[in-house]
Amino acid sequence: MSIDDDVALLERVPTLRLLGDASLRMLAIGSEQRDFVRGDILFNLGDDADAGFVVQRGAFRVDDGAGAEMIAGPGTLIGELALVVPMKRPSGAVALENSSVIRVARSLFQRVLESDPAAAVRLRDEFAIRSSQIASDILMAGSKLST
Repeated sequence: MSIDDDVALLERVPTLRLLGDASLRMLAIGSEQRDFVRGDILFNLGDDADAGFVVQRGAFRVDDGAGAEMIAGPGTLIGELALVVPMKRPSGAVALENSSVIRVARSLFQRVLESDPAAAVRLRDEFAIRSSQIASDILMAGSKLST
């Protein structure tokens, strides 16, 4: 895929779209593509997380080890939180078919945010909105359980 194709793919990811064209181009240029065949492991539960992955083609099963799973297809960002904080992987991911991803290293993501403070503010605001929504959802669920 070309850099322009990678930028177009990154633009499909709601979180990354907030960064704007110049920052997406920097991510596309600095990221690496990785290919997988069916059954290949993208990462394991508990691995050190130093990157996020945007699915280019194919699909991955993401499983938290406790029964919750999702299928991540093209345009899906896997490991979003790993882009901003050091952590252990809370899930594992396995290729369900021949697949490819764009690996976005946390160090690259942070450099991009440092070079574009306005993008960093947009991202921070998005995370704040999400955190508020999660807190609200938890309160709503708690109130339904106590009745």
